[in-house]
Amino acid sequence: MLSSLTSFGCVNSLRPRFLSLSFLTSHLNRLRRHTANALSLSAFSKQRSISLVMDGYGASPLKEMPLGLDEVTEEEYASQSKLLQEFTSIPAINKAWTFKSNSEKGSVAMFSISQPNLLANSMRKYILSSNVLKESNGSIRFQWAPFPIEMKGVSVMVPSPSGSKLLVVHNSENDSPTQFEIWNPFQLEKEFHIPRSTHGSVYSDGWFEGISWNSDETLIAYVAEEPSPLKPTFSAFGYKKGSSTDKDCGSWKGQGDWEEDWGESYAGKRRPILFVIDVNSGEVRGAKGIAKSLSVGQVVWAPTKGLHRYLVFVGWSDNGRKLGIKYCYNRPCALYAVEDPFHESDPQGKATEDARVFKLTQSISSAFFPRFSPDGKLLVFLSAKSSVDSGAHSATDSLHRIDWPTDGKLDPSAKIVDVVPVVMCPEDDCFPGLYCSGFLSNPWLSDGYTMILSSVWGSTQKILSVNVLNGNVVRISPSDNFSWNVLALDGDNIIAVCSSPIDVPQIKYGYPIEESSTVPGWNWADVSSPTSICSEKVRSLLSCLEFNVMKIPVKGGAENLPKGATEPFEAIFVSSKTMKSGACNPLIVVLHGGPHAVSVSSFSKNLAFISALDYSLLIVNYRGSLGFGEEALQSLPGKVGSQDVHDVLTAIDHTIDMGLADASKIGVIGGSHGGFLTTHLIGQAPANLLRQWQETLFVTLL
Repeated sequence: MLSSLTSFGCVNSLRPRFLSLSFLTSHLNRLRRHTANALSLSAFSKQRSISLVMDGYGASPLKEMPLGLDEVTEEEYASQSKLLQEFTSIPAINKAWTFKSNSEKGSVAMFSISQPNLLANSMRKYILSSNVLKESNGSIRFQWAPFPIEMKGVSVMVPSPSGSKLLVVHNSENDSPTQFEIWNPFQLEKEFHIPRSTHGSVYSDGWFEGISWNSDETLIAYVAEEPSPLKPTFSAFGYKKGSSTDKDCGSWKGQGDWEEDWGESYAGKRRPILFVIDVNSGEVRGAKGIAKSLSVGQVVWAPTKGLHRYLVFVGWSDNGRKLGIKYCYNRPCALYAVEDPFHESDPQGKATEDARVFKLTQSISSAFFPRFSPDGKLLVFLSAKSSVDSGAHSATDSLHRIDWPTDGKLDPSAKIVDVVPVVMCPEDDCFPGLYCSGFLSNPWLSDGYTMILSSVWGSTQKILSVNVLNGNVVRISPSDNFSWNVLALDGDNIIAVCSSPIDVPQIKYGYPIEESSTVPGWNWADVSSPTSICSEKVRSLLSCLEFNVMKIPVKGGAENLPKGATEPFEAIFVSSKTMKSGACNPLIVVLHGGPHAVSVSSFSKNLAFISALDYSLLIVNYRGSLGFGEEALQSLPGKVGSQDVHDVLTAIDHTIDMGLADASKIGVIGGSHGGFLTTHLIGQAPANLLRQWQETLFVTLL
């Protein structure tokens, strides 16, 4: 029978995510029914998706059903929409902080948690705190607060280094001021309203974001939008001289000069620039001397040495164009240092008019995520020089350090020391190189030279310890197929979150084991947490699933490739523990974007929901994905649309040959580059895809 190919174009990104899943699920269910009943092509094409009306108690279908919808299908949709709500209500743990406790037996942990609000198409954010109690027998117990506290309207929170103060920022809407709140452990201490004439919204997105307290907790450096310039105003008599704040109905404002923004999530946002606020007086000053061609971010305070007090930040030059920075690590960037605008470095007590800006990383094409060692002697940073030098939008990272001058006199030509170089071709199950999306604000153990960070390792994410003096890298999370992410350090212990495609995020508490070996092992204790609670229905469905990471041999065309590009690539396979009547469940092939990105084995509510509907998943990390060494990654540029397509087809054939999938029941979904691959699969390999397949679903999410 002729297969039915259904290709969907761009899904409206402004819609709540559950609508896209409902749309996809309705077509997946049709694929299953049509495969079972061998219906004709015309019958399949007449099916239409159903809109759901959500109320406070669940989902109910519209009274007038689309043509062809029967009562059984209506009930199925209602049931699945309720299940989808239960999956999307699972909270996500985003950040954590630890503080000294008044008790000598432990500490206090504070977690930032988010949960979708489907009806409002928004995200709820709340804080949940716990006492971390160290028992006499060496065990750890978390004593949770009875209720979380919703942080409505909060853009970002940053505790002070001592943990005695908390900065809370509320970004304004329209022309309202930005609100800064300084809290002590008992009450609101200070509140400041920063007008739009000073600056716009504070950047809080994790890329340009940079908020840093100084050591004595009197100043806070941060990054915000530069103030909007005055716009020309026109009235019935033409151009109106003077201020453009006129609100008269008889006048209107022009747009002024056109200025390019960074695009994507930064559309409409103005250039990020550096400010410092005095938390006692509320006075705000902008850093001086920074070129207008630089966009700044990720600011940190440098140790105070001698007469100088510096701020270190990352600067991106627009080089004549700005479009494309998020996920574009191939854009050059550098570390700079500038004088604190509140600091009087002149011996006569006079503030300097033009602060000098030092470029600290002149000999390397990329530098970001700066962190000072606890003793202030080392400045450590990550680099994406492999991306910049090769042109790949993302590639293997490297870690570097600079010796910070003890006298505070900066040397722009200071030597940059390689700590962790780019790994070209890792040995089997060995360190594949660094692939980091960020560092903790304080990533240091008490020895002062060991960093704790999270990094992609094949199709998983692991927690690593890095000795910044000798470059020694150790994987300290278990060597299983779960994905781990470090949230905070509690002294020399670690608070982390662990998950898998079939396991909801679970908080873990790690502590080193004292051994005679020079490399200590780590124990990881389970933490009973309300964040891991989900409905009994979801728990039951997930318990029926299993997953594994498959290594798939490269087939054909590997003669002239470097060794790393000929090594097996990986795919995550999720399936039911039992097959019904010996038959395979329909298979959905999931393709990540990028192309230089990766799908790791962490929990995804979207994919877990699809798995719970009795679909197997094949999540392919084709060659060119992050986490497998630089040679494998660099094998894809110049072969996009051929090598990656070939790898996906190889992964599908491998799964079929293993008896895990039925060639007549396969769908493909992908977003961004994954959507590009989906359409390539339709166009390039129709003979392969259509052989004996009764129904094939292709969904492109762009």
